[in-house]
Amino acid sequence: MTALSDYMPAPGDTALDWQGMLADFPWLQALADCPHDPVHHAEGDVLVHTRMVMEALLALDGYQALPAEDRACVFAAALLHDVAKPATTRVNADGRVSQPGHSRKGAIMARAILWRMGMDFALRERVCALIAWHQIPLFLIEKNPVEARRRAIAISLTGRNDLLALLAEADARGRICADPGRLLGNIALFRTLCDDEGVLARPFVFPSDHTRIRFFEHDTAGIAPDHPQHDDTRLTVHLLSGLPGAGKTSWLARHHPGLPVVGLDEIRRDFGVSHGEAEGRVVQEAKARARAHLRAGTDFAWSGTNIGTRSRSQWISLFRSYGARVRIVYVESAAATLLRQNRARAGRVPDAVIDRMISRWEVPDATEAHSIHPVLR
Repeated sequence: MTALSDYMPAPGDTALDWQGMLADFPWLQALADCPHDPVHHAEGDVLVHTRMVMEALLALDGYQALPAEDRACVFAAALLHDVAKPATTRVNADGRVSQPGHSRKGAIMARAILWRMGMDFALRERVCALIAWHQIPLFLIEKNPVEARRRAIAISLTGRNDLLALLAEADARGRICADPGRLLGNIALFRTLCDDEGVLARPFVFPSDHTRIRFFEHDTAGIAPDHPQHDDTRLTVHLLSGLPGAGKTSWLARHHPGLPVVGLDEIRRDFGVSHGEAEGRVVQEAKARARAHLRAGTDFAWSGTNIGTRSRSQWISLFRSYGARVRIVYVESAAATLLRQNRARAGRVPDAVIDRMISRWEVPDATEAHSIHPVLR
């Protein structure tokens, strides 16, 4: 399978093999004829814009000066940054075109594409972070200063703000719009904000992992990120996350053989139901078992796919309400390995169900839990 890096020009080279990429990457061809709002994108459809962004990126001195891995990261993010626009396009009653949520959806789609290509996990997640945040530098400076600082810190934990600013600059230059100067000015101010906070090219350093989690919890927006928070946790919940067949159960049995487990698959077997059947009853029983451990202050594992940020957050909120420290163990296998393992396991999940899960697949990050432990198999 052709890798994106095969099309990345050498340093100093600005020539782009566009026709080769169109031939090799069907997801790129899908951008053709996807409309844009002419106020913000008078250059044409999403494919035209993507090519203009790639050409603008290669022309940036800041991009050309990057180390090879950083160039590969921004190159891939620029190529995939609008991959979800065809899936999110809406034509409003007044004829205006919008693509709500295309950044977050684009990161999910890019993850699946790059996973199937076999891209290195760490590099892939850096690419997906840039795609998820790629609109932020264009408008962040116009937000409330507290929210702007919070967002800049969050981005620094999952990606690189300096690389994000480069991607946004290419995005702004690779279009025809009414006020490109405003966009470029906002990106410059975004760089200044991140530099002032010390998070332009490195992650924010919290005094403790508990302070980090308290800072990002929704009901604690007033917490200063550099002020240590008292750690009042009383137990640890190991939350397993990963697609079916990734190897979560075997990892848990090998590394924590005596740890109590609350698992949706185990409850389904107890109830004699298949995946997707009686889900409400299964979830209520899982909550009841989890609360028993939480009330007792007993460490336990919460086992399930937990592949979406929002689905994880509901469980993490429950655990945190009882004073739990949350450790996410994220397990991932290569695409071919995962499908083979799933077909061989008891309680095999249908491939169509896995495909639906992949369409919601978000890898955990440092804003969610006290610690993230990736297991790559």
